[in-house]
Amino acid sequence: DSDSMLTYILSFLPLSDQKEASLVSRAWYCAARNVLQESNVRYRIPVCSASLLAIKSLGLRGISCISLTNLDGSPASHEVLQSVADHLGPHLQSLCLGGGSPTEASFVALILGCPALRILDLSGCNSLFASGRLLAQPETAQRVQQALSGLRELSLASLRNLADLSFNRLSSCTPSLERLSLAYCHLTFELGPGQGSLGPQDSSPSQLSFRNLLRFVKERAARLHALDLSGTGLPPEALQALGQVAGLRLQELSLHICRDLSTELLALCCQQPGLTSLDLSGCSELADGALLAVSRGLRHLRRLSLRKLQRLTDAGCSALGGLWELQSLDMAECCLLKGRELAQALGSVRGAPPPLASLSLAYCSSLKDASVLSLIPSLGPSLRVLDLSSCVALTNQTMQAICTYLTQLSVLRLAWCKELRDWGLLGLQEPNEETSQGPQVLKDLSPQPQGPSLLMLRALRELDLTACSKLTDASLTKVLQFPQLRQLSLSLLPALTDKALVAVARGCPSLERLALSHCSLLSDEGWAQAASSWPRLQHLNLSSCRQLTEQTLDSIGQACKQLWMVDVAMCPGISIASVRRFQAQLPQVTCVQPRFVGGADLTLTL
Repeated sequence: DSDSMLTYILSFLPLSDQKEASLVSRAWYCAARNVLQESNVRYRIPVCSASLLAIKSLGLRGISCISLTNLDGSPASHEVLQSVADHLGPHLQSLCLGGGSPTEASFVALILGCPALRILDLSGCNSLFASGRLLAQPETAQRVQQALSGLRELSLASLRNLADLSFNRLSSCTPSLERLSLAYCHLTFELGPGQGSLGPQDSSPSQLSFRNLLRFVKERAARLHALDLSGTGLPPEALQALGQVAGLRLQELSLHICRDLSTELLALCCQQPGLTSLDLSGCSELADGALLAVSRGLRHLRRLSLRKLQRLTDAGCSALGGLWELQSLDMAECCLLKGRELAQALGSVRGAPPPLASLSLAYCSSLKDASVLSLIPSLGPSLRVLDLSSCVALTNQTMQAICTYLTQLSVLRLAWCKELRDWGLLGLQEPNEETSQGPQVLKDLSPQPQGPSLLMLRALRELDLTACSKLTDASLTKVLQFPQLRQLSLSLLPALTDKALVAVARGCPSLERLALSHCSLLSDEGWAQAASSWPRLQHLNLSSCRQLTEQTLDSIGQACKQLWMVDVAMCPGISIASVRRFQAQLPQVTCVQPRFVGGADLTLTL
């Protein structure tokens, strides 16, 4: 029918467009509401009395995924939690209390009202585990187990008070658990000859031990397929014991900042060949051998993070040719990487480009144009995200290759690529040094086209040109014409003027996040013309735009009603009084404003 067709059409729109479409008519509202009920849309609800009416409304719409913020042990928080249980609980599938401080009683009451939960995030909820008495009563634990019988994913990250006893009580209430995060929890490692042979009755009431976790993994091996042990300091012998668990078939494993790991990775890759996602970022002892082990043992890997492996070289990159199904590769901050072997490896996968959708080589400062130019054509049309931030040696040649071969990009980050010039963005032939003395040369010399301009990337949703300091209005006014662009950073561009600001406003009307910090030539007059073009703006950074005054805040306040955050720190023409007037007009906005005390500049968040 027509309603189903409309719902199907709206499902292709970004979230912000779906919200706008819901205002067209009642039929469109109902269609958009159907789309927004999907489990991948999370509703962020501040815990306060003003949210009670919204919770009831969301309950009528059958919303299944929420995140509660500002949660504490107050009576007001208890009232909100009870309202969530009453109105949202029966159909709630994903619940995040991250960083909150609920009381044990209110938490239990909430869980008992949510029998359909599949995902529960308690990361940072330290007060909940401080007493060690959570679920200590058997009858309470039994009721919670019935409510959480279908829970598939549990995050207990960053819990300094988590101990074996409280972990066992909670985990025993989740018989269907498939994904577990203990990232940045304090694990103790004292593996003895029995290696995890302790029973639940021997659980420690004061510390979280790896022996206890290993016992849990052995019991749940048949079902558990995702573990996050990032930041736990996992030692080599613990990783070896984990990989040897009989019946364990992990699909996802995160070991971010487990710095002691080295050659033991080879055994893990042989023991867990079904891994599709592996995060080894920050494991500083890993070198080329680790990548070779990954390539040989994990043929079905789809997501691989090797960020900040400063011992990794081009020699190791040759092993990537064996990862036929790789979709996401993060090699940011691998400072020895020059890119030559990477280009050959990615171009040799089964004689065709791999299905890479995301590639990050940010902060790989040794990358040069030559290697990147050989890499880009091998990436293929599937690439959607490319991050070359702080690859400071790259020039217009790289920009031209991107515009030629990667026309389907949705995210392009080139921050701090200081050698990029107007010619590269415009797709023009770069003039001789004798004649290229400023942007005026673009008019005087009529340089010949050399290749496609930035305008070829019609699918762009995010663009970062932060600190590309040689760019000027000459190119920015012509190429920043992306009606669907959502996020843009032009911070630290000293030549950016009101002319470019107005052109960007007209060419990119759908922006939700905009960064223009340290653009000191921008003025109130420019914002008076530009603000009306950005009704969807949510985050705005104008810090250190020293010509701006309260008139700019007035222009923004009248036009940008969707704002959540404005940063005007180090803007001496904007006073605290004007910020307060602005917030009275838009109460939901967080403003960051400088406060000068005795010659010092402090940042004040209102």
